[in-house]
Amino acid sequence: MNRYSSWEYILILFLIGLGLLFALPNIYGKDPSLQVSAARSVEITELTEYQISAALDEAGLSYKNIVLGVGNLTIRFDDEETQLKAQPIVKESLGRNYVVALNLAPATPDWLSKFGAEPMSLGLDLRGGVHFLMEVDMDAAVDKAEERYISELRSFLRENKVRYKTITRNKPNGLLIRFKDDNERNNGQSLIEKNLLDLNAIAPDANETKFALIITIKDEVLLETRRLALQQNITTLRKRVNELGVAEPVIQRQGLKRVVVQLPGVQDTARAKTILGATATLEFRLVDEEHEPQEAVNGRIPAGSKLYYERNGQPILLKKQVMLTGDSIINAASGIDTLTGGPDVTITLDGRGAKRMSRGTRDNVGKRLAVVFMEYKMETIEMNGEFVKEKETIEEVINAAVIQEQLGKRFHITGLDSSEEAKNLALLLRAGALAAPIYIIEERTVGPSLGQDNIDKGFDSVAIGFVLVLIFMAIYYKIFGLFADIALGLNLVLIVAMLSLLQATLTLPGIAGIVLTVGMAVDANVLIFERIREEIRNGNSPQASIHSGYAKAFSTIADANITTLIAALMLFSFGTGPIQGFAVTLSLGIISSMFTAIIVTRGLVNFIYGGKNLKKLTI
Repeated sequence: MNRYSSWEYILILFLIGLGLLFALPNIYGKDPSLQVSAARSVEITELTEYQISAALDEAGLSYKNIVLGVGNLTIRFDDEETQLKAQPIVKESLGRNYVVALNLAPATPDWLSKFGAEPMSLGLDLRGGVHFLMEVDMDAAVDKAEERYISELRSFLRENKVRYKTITRNKPNGLLIRFKDDNERNNGQSLIEKNLLDLNAIAPDANETKFALIITIKDEVLLETRRLALQQNITTLRKRVNELGVAEPVIQRQGLKRVVVQLPGVQDTARAKTILGATATLEFRLVDEEHEPQEAVNGRIPAGSKLYYERNGQPILLKKQVMLTGDSIINAASGIDTLTGGPDVTITLDGRGAKRMSRGTRDNVGKRLAVVFMEYKMETIEMNGEFVKEKETIEEVINAAVIQEQLGKRFHITGLDSSEEAKNLALLLRAGALAAPIYIIEERTVGPSLGQDNIDKGFDSVAIGFVLVLIFMAIYYKIFGLFADIALGLNLVLIVAMLSLLQATLTLPGIAGIVLTVGMAVDANVLIFERIREEIRNGNSPQASIHSGYAKAFSTIADANITTLIAALMLFSFGTGPIQGFAVTLSLGIISSMFTAIIVTRGLVNFIYGGKNLKKLTI
């Protein structure tokens, strides 16, 4: 009676061993490091590694090692002071084509890394950094959409020879088109309903407005406009955050119009605000085919042209006259060119942009058209002991393709290397500038010393709670209490292992969840042990009491833990940030405590007492 088979013990030991394996990387900690990645279309090679090592050796800064990875490079240091000194030196040696980010690289041994074991991530409140809660002005996004439709309606009605007086905004929402007579209005309404499927065209009462149409954007189109505005802003913010040199930023949507931006390790809030508020735009220019770019590089730039550089570093001459700016782009989507089978990007322009593009390309078929990405930033630099703000403009040719025919509202950009490049280009065209204004409505700065203090206090709270529970269980339940103590220790190991395996972020409320789990984990053992005591008092044999104790207490334990797990899942579903961190550790703690408190302790009891003729239990 009360025996486990060999395979059950093997399964328990396997799961415990797996937990120990994935929890082990947290013992080794992390090394202060610099993570180098490409900001533009450059490659990180052994030459990059050599440049960095030469610059650090010349500056007399020691480092542990330099590891060349896929698309990035990591330099490890012994302490944070050397790491901070090395960052500007590495930046200067590599130039602007690379992002040099402060990071904490796991010091996990290679044999552990081969199993995919990595230490858990720490949240902003434990690591230090800047937290922004930003809100997108959705009304402005809708206003922008309505302005585009005004331009499109004017072009559309003129092309179809429908005479109208004015097209204006109709507050609080929608557009108002006034016509010369009732016949023109009916023609206009019919054409709009058949061709402009995103719009509703309603004729108001004659008493209100004579010979007019009220144009509103359909609800599903408005919803999509708001969704795209939020998504484009998130894409733009991601690109801008890269300029801060943050290795593991968190940029995620919160609700229908808010974005959370967390920048671990960044303490300069003012600079973060400046970068996030930078403006960007796009320009379409004809390529100067008559002159050699190399002559311009040597200083002889032809009149009417300007020297630019492509993403691969090659010089290219473009006409000074701008054919079109990115403000006219309504949408951009990647796809496959039906003629060549290669990747392409489909651009959609507003009415005014379509006219300009049509005029600009009509006489230039066969020539190349370049897309120039321009970004305007404000940098704070130290000059003569004082900090001054300096404006910086980044100009980069992201594509230059041959004009195959006269272009209009929709056209394709071809000549791209891969589908991935086409997707990136479409995102860049959509996210060149913020789709709608965005405002910072909440900001928090957590210093690294405060983060370390939070870690220390959190560790102390877990340790004190853990030790007190161990002492109580050992004194009150004797040998069975020791079984519960072993299970409790394994429970903590498994929680850490699952956090590491899932790469979940541990936050200060998450530590609170672990402390709560420590107390709750022994609840199951208390119920089981008290049931065993009760069975013994009723005159049952020790073996029968053990069997009944575990069997009869199980339903109560399951009920209590399942209801707590449901509450934790609700917290995770509807909560944000810190609340989710608490819910994650609480949920993982419940799952692991069910395993350790019921299965592991039963295994220990069966191993010690199973199959023996017992006269008495030490409980």
